[in-house]
This record gives sequence, C-alpha cells and structure tokens, in this order.
Amino acid sequence: MRLDLTPYRRSTIGFDRLFDLIEANARGAAENYPPFNLERVADDRYRITLAVAGFARDEIDITAQQNLLLVTGRKDEKAENAQFLHLGIANRSFERRFELADFVFVEDARLNDGLLVIDLVREVPEAMKPKSVAIRTGAPLAAVEASDEAKAA
Repeated sequence: MRLDLTPYRRSTIGFDRLFDLIEANARGAAENYPPFNLERVADDRYRITLAVAGFARDEIDITAQQNLLLVTGRKDEKAENAQFLHLGIANRSFERRFELADFVFVEDARLNDGLLVIDLVREVPEAMKPKSVAIRTGAPLAAVEASDEAKAA
C-alpha cells in the first residue's frame, strides 16, 4: 500500500516530521518480527517487550538516537548439521524501529527468558513544562513605557 500525503503537505506548515512518521509506519506495516508489546507503566513511563527467543545478549544491539530506538538481532548464518523435521521457531536476524516522542529516553534494557524488556521514561525539561502565568490589572507594559517616554520629552 502506498500512502500519498502530498495534498496535505502543501497546505500545512511545520508538520513534515509527522507526515514522515505516518509514511514510514505505512511502509513498515508488513514487518511483524519479532512480535512485541507496548505498555504504559505510569504517566511518563513506558515498556517495550520483544519476544526474542533463541537470541543471546551479545546477538542483540539496542541503539537509542534522538526520537528513534533501533533494536537489531543478528544470527550467525552458520550451517548446522541438524536435520529438522519441523522448523517453527523463527531464528532469523531482525531490525525493529520505534519512533520515540520528544524527551523520551531509554532507562533500562533486560533480557530474560527469551523476552527483551526495554523501559522508557519521558523527562520533559523544567523550562519546557507548562507554567501558570499570573494575570495582573492595569495598562500593558508597552503603554506604560510609551507614556513615560512622552512625559520625559
């Protein structure tokens, strides 16, 4: 499926990143390995759990960049002498990308019993948090300054 957001791009300003995310998500919708859960643990805490059965800790890499979490698993392509009658456990290399919101960081990652658990936390800087603005009465500062300049002249 090809998603064309060109008409919307022409009539909006500053939403390029959002459209890029939508298009990337539409392209990557077919990839579903390894399966994962996404969970909200608390207001500003999230957890991604990937089923990575058969992978050792040194075969998995986690890379956190600005707004992107990349989890890759690399299996050696060595030829095994085993003769499987049925091969139902996926044992192939993978690359899974997660787009992260602003100020979301990886806090911890653990591999246990075939599950890779990645804990994320959102830490909004104090300067970026909403703050209450007091409402005063009287003339705006610009009007007061102009009045003072007129009196001084």
